[in-house]
Amino acid sequence: MPALDLKKRFGSLYKPSAKVPVLVDVPTLRFLMVDGEGDIGGPTYQDAVQAIYGLAYPVKFEAKKRLDLAYPVMPLEGLYHDPAGEHEFSPEMRDRLAYTLMIVLPDEVSSEFVDEVRAKVAAKKDLARLADVRVQSFTEGPSVQIMHVGPYATEPATIARMLAFADERGYDFTGEHHEIYLGDPRRGNPDKLKTVLRYGVTKR
Repeated sequence: MPALDLKKRFGSLYKPSAKVPVLVDVPTLRFLMVDGEGDIGGPTYQDAVQAIYGLAYPVKFEAKKRLDLAYPVMPLEGLYHDPAGEHEFSPEMRDRLAYTLMIVLPDEVSSEFVDEVRAKVAAKKDLARLADVRVQSFTEGPSVQIMHVGPYATEPATIARMLAFADERGYDFTGEHHEIYLGDPRRGNPDKLKTVLRYGVTKR
């Protein structure tokens, strides 16, 4: 079976322009998901990151070996919202945000297959949140997105551009704050860090 080029298939969703926001229609996708709350970047958040990556890569390797299915592990994504109901997002809220971390899972990989691989991983590694990782479909639909280049602390200015873009076209933000991580903040120059920012929108 030929390799699944997921990055090419979903290129418009994972490599938008950094110059201007764009309106996209995000289809229903399947993900590995794990939830958490508060202390973004702290120990509990890192446990969630380790669990989802700790399952995503073994699933990929097992799929190639047992299903003759080759595909890349897609970037880590995060949906964030304030449990108190505040819709505005800023990095200063990171100690109280609820989140869902996600990695795209090909349709060809069943939930049962993921559970089989999870059992093998659990027998070898002690990952605190491994049992909490689930397979779930997510439909984002019409959305505004842009590539944010720079540290996470400078996201509010980019979000303001997205809000203005949506408002000019008669849309309101209704989705959660969505980040797709194309770089590692622990490596390289933070000013060149690339993060896709996305919000689901509804026509007024």
